[in-house]
Amino acid sequence: MLGERNVITLDEERKAAMVSNLLVVLCSDRDAQPVLNTGSLYQ
Repeated sequence: MLGERNVITLDEERKAAMVSNLLVVLCSDRDAQPVLNTGSLYQ
């Protein structure tokens, strides 16, 4: 839906990472905590 509305454009690898992160939050028995990214694989 984000792609259809032109909110954001993601390649397949980034889509998979986003889905994985969302599943961790949805399936966890604890509240979500913020994460600080100190680097990226895409630099």
